[in-house]
Amino acid sequence: MNKQTIKIPAELKIAAKQAYLNAYAPYSKFHVGAAALTTSGTIVQGCNVENASYGLTVCAERNCISHAVIKGEQSFQMIVIYTEQERMTPPCGACRQVIAEFFEQSAPVIAFNHKDQQQVWSVAELLPDAFTPKDLLDI
Repeated sequence: MNKQTIKIPAELKIAAKQAYLNAYAPYSKFHVGAAALTTSGTIVQGCNVENASYGLTVCAERNCISHAVIKGEQSFQMIVIYTEQERMTPPCGACRQVIAEFFEQSAPVIAFNHKDQQQVWSVAELLPDAFTPKDLLDI
């Protein structure tokens, strides 16, 4: 993957920004929107949803992937994460594991912000040696 040449499809950026606007983050004030492109070409969205019991908070990336699974989609091309932070924000550890479950190791994970700056990682870069369904084959 050539990180310099990855262009985020405009529809994916719009979807991530729209999801960001729906984030429920009254405690952290850290709003996040995500949009993923499935291998069938469908765009799905997710936003973070906080809870007063902080451990029950669900991140935008996991909500996005769950939304896709509800629609019958289980294979993805890329995921885009939008925040209005100055520095690019990678997915948390739990999200990295869920992304590794559904995305190829070479799939791009792209963060961008309100200044249209972006950073790209592969799934493998975010979670090297991930535990995936392939690891269950010997059971």
